[in-house]
Amino acid sequence: MGHHHEPGGLHEATPMTLDTSVDDDIARAQLLPRFDAMRRAHDASPHVDWPMRKRQLEALQAMLHKYRDAFATAIDADFGGRSSQETDMLELFPAHGNLKHALAHTRRWMRGAHGWAHLWLLPGRRSVVPQPLGVVGVIVPWNYPLLLAVGPLTDALAAGNRVMIKVSEITPRFAEVFAAAVADTFAPEWVTVVTGDAQIARAFSTLPFDHLLFTGATSIGHHVMRAASEHLTPVTLELGGKSPAIIGPGARWDHAVERIMFGKLVNAGQTCIAPDYVLVPREKLDAFVTSARRTAARLYPNAVDNPQYTSIVSPRHFARLTGLANEATAQGATAHALFDAEPQAARRRMPPVVLTGVHDGMRVMREEIFGPLLPVVPYDNLDAAIAYVNERPHPLALYVFDTDDTRIDHVVRNTLSGGVTINDTLLHVAEHTLPFAGVGPSGMGGYHGEAGFRTFSKEKPIFRQSRWNGTALLNPPYGKAFGMLIRRFLR
Repeated sequence: MGHHHEPGGLHEATPMTLDTSVDDDIARAQLLPRFDAMRRAHDASPHVDWPMRKRQLEALQAMLHKYRDAFATAIDADFGGRSSQETDMLELFPAHGNLKHALAHTRRWMRGAHGWAHLWLLPGRRSVVPQPLGVVGVIVPWNYPLLLAVGPLTDALAAGNRVMIKVSEITPRFAEVFAAAVADTFAPEWVTVVTGDAQIARAFSTLPFDHLLFTGATSIGHHVMRAASEHLTPVTLELGGKSPAIIGPGARWDHAVERIMFGKLVNAGQTCIAPDYVLVPREKLDAFVTSARRTAARLYPNAVDNPQYTSIVSPRHFARLTGLANEATAQGATAHALFDAEPQAARRRMPPVVLTGVHDGMRVMREEIFGPLLPVVPYDNLDAAIAYVNERPHPLALYVFDTDDTRIDHVVRNTLSGGVTINDTLLHVAEHTLPFAGVGPSGMGGYHGEAGFRTFSKEKPIFRQSRWNGTALLNPPYGKAFGMLIRRFLR
């Protein structure tokens, strides 16, 4: 396989921090040497056997253990307050689970599929053999910076690729720690981390990757896809949108409200699959506000000063959320504060608010919220709720609560979303055997587990001809025997 540094040791490579005071062409020129080194390494050893892949995955696993506290401390500092328990639960735990799943199954995934050809090509044999694509690019958002770096990295390494990661400038302390951890763990021709601002991210997306995965806003996804198209680079886009939670008429009420509030309030709603709005039976509208207030008080007592309740990541995002709430109330919505506490801009602490009386003229009902504001929309019957969802762009996630399987199936079959969790929230993304994928405006392609392995592999179809075969019967000149054969084929 040529010369490789072993993962897990110390390397002289340093994290790649770029000069951000440059134009796009210069930024790209700074990135190209590292990219080209990875491309040359792949070209020299395009076949990556199972022992090497296993070493890479085990090195990543060891890195997560070694830097666990450093990652949590950096993320806490970047957010201005996010508990280590939340980072463990929402980032480290699923990242570890995905790694264990990959270590347990990658060798089997590598075998591909083999068998006899169909009747007319017997005794030939057919195979589908997965191969590494080469160099994969990953653009990571700020809201779950560890999980959304390590998840795609796991899948891409399992598939035998080299990986270049652009981390978000909005979480600079994490970016610094993660870049140092990767440089300490992997040889630079295997994994490298790029830091820098949005200009560097733009340059990053123009590199001729063999696959590019982007997680972030739909508006930025357009630009990433446009840049990637210059090289016909295939993309996986994990975007966002307004993910609805539908409380059906037969839902276990207290359970439904609790799970919706949990999904909304972890990470202070800064989650791409958080419930963005709730559809409730019209007669339950007031009851939802009461139950939400009681549930929030139980989950996060005294939220503004509760260290387990996460801060808003930046002053700009805090101002955006404040603007959404103020605009909604100015246009007739009612804001139901779930705590007797005012937002604290200096500390970026925003207590959760339920909004009723909302309509499509409000930005809060058109834009992904990404914070602890929760609009509630009443419906008169389940078909009206389904129609409401279907009149809007396809969401990344959908949540349905009911005890009647017929009603649940009716909702699931008559809506289109990236994924679904029934009688809970968020958990379809925590299941490693399910692909994490959007649809339409909420994304394209998917990863996690075997789906991720396939995303980052070229599944090469192979036909192996037997020494004994009948293809000579198809050679010209064409006569009666050929005609009889074709008639037989077409039966």
